[in-house]
Amino acid sequence: MDKVSANSTTHYRWGNNCDGWHLVKSASLSVIQERVPRGESEVRHFHRYAEQFFYILSGIATIECEGVIHKLHTHQGLHIPATKKHTLSNQQNEDLVFIVTSTPPSHGDKILCK
Repeated sequence: MDKVSANSTTHYRWGNNCDGWHLVKSASLSVIQERVPRGESEVRHFHRYAEQFFYILSGIATIECEGVIHKLHTHQGLHIPATKKHTLSNQQNEDLVFIVTSTPPSHGDKILCK
């Protein structure tokens, strides 16, 4: 088993200018570090099978889940059960950096909301 970090793993871009790094990518578990610049957000969606846990490393995340707004500060987290419609945004002036853990992995299980 090797140590992992954003510097030693697979990087990808999403949205307009967001970054992701796969820290763990297996058939049953996904752990990703992501960076969202100010003013950016993901599209509202849900996962049919994957449940997710968002944990904030720096910045402030705004997560809307099923109509409820959650403001998460550094060292706070939020569990999103499967099938719950949600979106994450950075409404602050500094970058948002967080870890999202999904089981099973959420890639390929994302259903966009109308």
